[in-house]
Amino acid sequence: MKQQKKKKGRSVQDLLGIKTFTKYGLSTNKGELLFYLVSPTNISVLSHTNIEIKIRHLMMVLSALPDIEIVCTDSSECFDDNKAYLTERLKAEENGKVKKLIRKDIDFLDNIQTEMATARQFFSVARLKSQKEKQVFETANRIESKIAGEGFEVHRLKKPEIKRILALYFEASMQGEAMPDIDGEQFYEGTDDEDEE
Repeated sequence: MKQQKKKKGRSVQDLLGIKTFTKYGLSTNKGELLFYLVSPTNISVLSHTNIEIKIRHLMMVLSALPDIEIVCTDSSECFDDNKAYLTERLKAEENGKVKKLIRKDIDFLDNIQTEMATARQFFSVARLKSQKEKQVFETANRIESKIAGEGFEVHRLKKPEIKRILALYFEASMQGEAMPDIDGEQFYEGTDDEDEE
């Protein structure tokens, strides 16, 4: 019998192009990413003139930082798949008591989603290529200063915050900041001494 060669599988990390966390952001195959959380402004309470001023300030940021990317995400998990499953389950269920429980579950998810989904997160993402650590530090500070200088509340995300938004984006966990850097690392209890034997 011919032995079939196993194809080397690619990890999710490889598929996404993520290499590792850096001191200031996230290293990818296409450069280092720096993430900035920009607090949203409630424009429903602003006058027409103040809205125009905010738009002009955003235009100033975008013209000063033309390569910056803008990302908008929910600040919490989305329960649409769960609700769709329960709705289908409700249609198929014949037992009245079970139907009542499923309706309660759907109402519960609706309430949670209403409370949590109203909050959005806005990120500016800067992609830096071939810069040394000192240059990255200077660029990171310059970008943050420029955004703040136009009247936006902003801060650069640190590793735990980046982990959290990645976990939300990939629907992995609400507590992304607590996830280990290396999958399964928390289960390894060996020491370096054991490797030497």
